[in-house]
Amino acid sequence: MSQPVCVDIPSETNAVLGKPMKLTCIYCLKRDELKSKTWVNWYYKPYEENDIPPEKTHIFKFDIDSPVDLDGPYKGRLRWDGTQDLQDLSISIINVTFNDSGVFECNVIREFVFDSFNPSVSITKEIKLTVKAEGAANRFLLFPTFFRPVLCSALGDSAAIYSEIMMYLLLVFLTCWLLVEMVYCYRKIS
Repeated sequence: MSQPVCVDIPSETNAVLGKPMKLTCIYCLKRDELKSKTWVNWYYKPYEENDIPPEKTHIFKFDIDSPVDLDGPYKGRLRWDGTQDLQDLSISIINVTFNDSGVFECNVIREFVFDSFNPSVSITKEIKLTVKAEGAANRFLLFPTFFRPVLCSALGDSAAIYSEIMMYLLLVFLTCWLLVEMVYCYRKIS
């Protein structure tokens, strides 16, 4: 018999212009048998410019039973991507634009239901989103095919790019070494 497991993973922070982007917000319930009411509020604020603090805009909410797409700049562009057990409370931006670069905030309030008392907990997670043009993601097309997914997914994280390249080079080197060893052993036996 197996039970579902909740894993809290960070959200992606790089989006491609014109593509959908999932903003991941996970808040795991530690025990299944606890009953709770959950409220989720998503906010957006652009990056700070000229030392002027940006205003936070309420863009999406989930009230106990259903998601609500709020009026404003994101009306019709957001989709609820959370799960029914309300451990994954993510949303997706359907068509990313350059104006979406900024900080998205996921604010979760959970009220636990007991007989005589209802404690509540809340968390806030921030996702700093950067939008890049699609051409920037394709600048590594000069590399061999097996490098492309690695380099495109690691775009923006140079340590990840270098480690993935080194891994593939080591894999090629060790494969050639194994081939040489096999030829050597075959000649020695024959």
